[in-house]
Amino acid sequence: MKRNNMKKFCLVIVLFSLLSACEKDDFCTQNPITPKLVLRFYDVTNKTEPKAVESLYVWATGKDSILVNQSLDSISIPLNTIATETVYNFSKGAVINQFTITYTTSQIYVSRSCGFKVNFNDVVFNSNNTWIKDINATTTTIDNQNAAHVQIFH
Repeated sequence: MKRNNMKKFCLVIVLFSLLSACEKDDFCTQNPITPKLVLRFYDVTNKTEPKAVESLYVWATGKDSILVNQSLDSISIPLNTIATETVYNFSKGAVINQFTITYTTSQIYVSRSCGFKVNFNDVVFNSNNTWIKDINATTTTIDNQNAAHVQIFH
């Protein structure tokens, strides 16, 4: 009788050990992505009216193109998370406008399953103003991509 109790006890210990060693699946449900820079294009003569850029061609300096031959009134583009500056070239037809974004980065721990995301702080925008006539920054911190961060007038 004692031997059967000992076997049952050992079986319970083994089962408990196996079950407690299992981890539940960890899924990232918080959408921790590093936000992209969202730009919205507007008519320079009517600054409240969105205006598509015809044949927009965008590329980061030293990189391949992101958008080719598109007519868009807004775009979202990634920033370099391991640098403090990203330079983009926006081509409208044969005219190229250089657009420079400077910033500081901060890594935010989201969770074990999600990892880290990067936010961009102290963001400053500069343009050599060829076909882009004016810029209006709506924020100096990029921590989401729910709305435009920059208004570009052309």
